[in-house]
Amino acid sequence: MPYQTKSALPDNVKNVLPEHAQEIYKEAFNSAWQQYKDQEERRGDDTREETAHKVAWAAVKQSYRKGDDERWHKK
Repeated sequence: MPYQTKSALPDNVKNVLPEHAQEIYKEAFNSAWQQYKDQEERRGDDTREETAHKVAWAAVKQSYRKGDDERWHKK
């Protein structure tokens, strides 16, 4: 289920990430959703959605880090 807009992202993403990080998450999720549509492409028993969320969080962590204040900050 690719996300068309940032407002469609899950609450646990929208409520913690800055706007730019949400955009990174959305684009990475959508890309991974397409890339890992076949089970053979995924590791272990993760579903397509689980894999796409993991890829999206990894993409965010390339540019953002969670600070001591529990907020995400650009690196």
